[in-house]
Amino acid sequence: MQPKRGSTLKGIVTLLLMAANVVFWVPILMVVAVGKLVVPLRGWRALVSRWLTWIAEAWIRCNGAIFRLMGVLRLQIEGLAGLAPREWYLVVSNHRSWVDILVLQETFNGRIPFLKFFLKRQLIWVPFLGLAWWALDFPFMKRHSPAHLAKHPEARGQDLAATRKACERFALIPTSVMNFVEGTRYTPAKHDAMRSPYRNLLPPRAGGVAFVLSAMGQMLHSVLDVTIAYRERSPSLWDLCCGRLDTVRLHVQKRPIERWATEGDYSDDPEFRARFQHWLAGLWADKDRRLEAMAVNS
Repeated sequence: MQPKRGSTLKGIVTLLLMAANVVFWVPILMVVAVGKLVVPLRGWRALVSRWLTWIAEAWIRCNGAIFRLMGVLRLQIEGLAGLAPREWYLVVSNHRSWVDILVLQETFNGRIPFLKFFLKRQLIWVPFLGLAWWALDFPFMKRHSPAHLAKHPEARGQDLAATRKACERFALIPTSVMNFVEGTRYTPAKHDAMRSPYRNLLPPRAGGVAFVLSAMGQMLHSVLDVTIAYRERSPSLWDLCCGRLDTVRLHVQKRPIERWATEGDYSDDPEFRARFQHWLAGLWADKDRRLEAMAVNS
């Protein structure tokens, strides 16, 4: 195995610049967010949401400038034609690394509405970033284990309720709802433990996608099916900052949202649930083949 390129000094400088970027923008976000909190009028909240989005996009642009200055992130992207910043999108992607989020932000910032992710509730305690995600109306989800749900069946609908509440806020301004459909980052150990039928992916979790389409189906314009391919198996943020990543390849496919996918009841209709899972499994099989081709041609 060849030694990794890059340098520790470059990693330290890149991280310090990114940290300074966070420290600069988060207090501004919080001041504006207070104005949104204390005046609960819909028109005012929509206006302040636009201000908050502009601040967040400026933050991402600064990160992009840092990456270019330090020469640490190189992207090769296919499929960006026809995207618009004034439409609503559901963005689905495979998930290999925390670097995925920075890659997606750099790819789509200014091309489509600001990306909003469903986050684990524990992440609200991440210094600075947790406050920023809260101010930007990122939905925080509390995942329940099957054992917990067996003891507390009343908790079964909480994620759906949280999804619907978040989607109501997304209606204020154009938004891109981001979903890592595998639910967790890919690792060979997870792949084996889940007995995944795919070579390069974990099995997709259909519930989150179905709930978003149910709650926002009349608002969303398209699904953006994103495939991210690294030459490295699972690069870390430190690898990125040190400049150890080869060119990251992305494929974006704009897919129409079929009406049937927005009108069913995933929780209580077994026939619809089976159809939806079959549709998503087909999309994931296409993605698996695409990853194979991207690896061959890299």
